[in-house]
Amino acid sequence: MKFAGCPSDPKRGSLKTVRLIRKLEELPDDLRRGAVSIGNFDGVHLGHAHLVERLVARAHEHDGPALVFTFDPHPATVLRPREIPPSLSWIQRKVDLLGRLGVDMVVAFAADADLLKLSPREFFERIILCHLGSRAIVEGPNFFFGHKRQGDIKLLGQLCIENGLVLDVVNPIVVDGGIVSSSRIRKLVAQGEIERANRLLTEPYRIRGRVVHGEGRGVKLGFPTLNLDNIDTLLPGHGVYAARAWIGLRNWPAALNIGPNCTFDEDNLKVEAHLIGAGEDFYDQEVEIEVFQRLRGPKKYASVELLIEQVGRDIRAVVEIFEERAEGRRK
Repeated sequence: MKFAGCPSDPKRGSLKTVRLIRKLEELPDDLRRGAVSIGNFDGVHLGHAHLVERLVARAHEHDGPALVFTFDPHPATVLRPREIPPSLSWIQRKVDLLGRLGVDMVVAFAADADLLKLSPREFFERIILCHLGSRAIVEGPNFFFGHKRQGDIKLLGQLCIENGLVLDVVNPIVVDGGIVSSSRIRKLVAQGEIERANRLLTEPYRIRGRVVHGEGRGVKLGFPTLNLDNIDTLLPGHGVYAARAWIGLRNWPAALNIGPNCTFDEDNLKVEAHLIGAGEDFYDQEVEIEVFQRLRGPKKYASVELLIEQVGRDIRAVVEIFEERAEGRRK
């Protein structure tokens, strides 16, 4: 199988064009008077997909857009900066995934002190009615809004009745014996249980970073790697993973290593990816890494030769996984 810069996959090449709005004043009139769902939508998991399905249906009923109102950055940056949960997705990734589910527009609002001081009724009237002109709202049962999260789904229902809006309350999805949630996915990713996490997501988990100069040790060992820095999403637990690296619209199977280089007695965390079939220098370019499967945990080897043998096995395992995935798509 050849991996010399695989072309864009069909899904990535056929993304729906989704409008991303940062300021409510920029909201075009043709994207008002539809259905809205408000939330963080971090990771865009199966529970979100279930909710968006209802959102899109309501939007069609009202002949309006399906709109997601989210926050970038997270409101906790203003309220509780030390308690900000690690992100599962960056805003453009979130927009892309929501677009695949049928969303027409995403409002990524930068929550500030003024917004967070609004009472639940003020938030409803100013944001939902005035700015968005919404005719329908779709939320989960644990939705809270307004100052100090004083508004709950019961109050939202009352406000909708008073103002003639339709409210749908969508129950959570249960997978593998538990409710699908961003917090559950964060725990799985942090533990390195990436396959279990991916079962809860609409698309495989992805990180991104910028290629920086490393020590060149991979080249000397015969396995050149990209060293990634400035990663803004939660890192999977230490170990070696089968992954896919995206640079622009090209992609390569990759062996991804997260953690310190134990064999060389290094303690500092590194994120390194060997792109199978890539022979280019990608220094200072942004790379997205789609993580599929954990191959093994970190280990200190007694010699460099043993390490080289193991890396060779890791790369062969990645190739086999991608061949199996390709075969599965052909069937």
